[in-house]
Amino acid sequence: MQTKSLFVISQTFRMLYADASVYTIYGKQRSEEGGKEMALAFDMNKNAKKVEELKKIIESKKDDKGAVMPVLHAAQEMFGYLPIEIQKMISEEMNVPLAEIYGVATFYSRFSLNKKGEYVVGVCLGTACYVKGAQGIIDNVKKELNIEVGQTTPDLKFSLEATRCIGACGLAPVMTVNEDVYGKLLASDVADILKKYQ
Repeated sequence: MQTKSLFVISQTFRMLYADASVYTIYGKQRSEEGGKEMALAFDMNKNAKKVEELKKIIESKKDDKGAVMPVLHAAQEMFGYLPIEIQKMISEEMNVPLAEIYGVATFYSRFSLNKKGEYVVGVCLGTACYVKGAQGIIDNVKKELNIEVGQTTPDLKFSLEATRCIGACGLAPVMTVNEDVYGKLLASDVADILKKYQ
């Protein structure tokens, strides 16, 4: 996070993730280089059935101690991520401050604030993988997909994550695509692996 900043304006919970070439605001990603912008906005109307299902879960759990975690888990399972609209709804329905909901959602790596692609590419940046060339692998994935870590391609096909150790140190460096594990990689292997999923 040396050159990157995360600003949270507490009253409106606007998020701005900035680095030299990419930013995310209100669920939109834009690459300054390509000038491409994609809306990742959550549509409450299209998800009305799931929203009602989540409201029932909230109603059944809201009086339980520590109910925020199970409700967020349920929302994550239903929608694949925790858009701000769903966080606000959970806050209102549970009578819990939005700051607390947001704090839990951003603290635990299990939760995602961004919509994931069909294929989630994870590059392990644990010590063994890092010293064996993981940075070159992640750089090539970013180049091939034209996205940064934490982003999703405009066609919602791929998302890119930098992961902590996945316990496959003997195969370092390691990259995963959903449940598929690729080990002992060279940066030059990335393009061919990604082609399998296109």
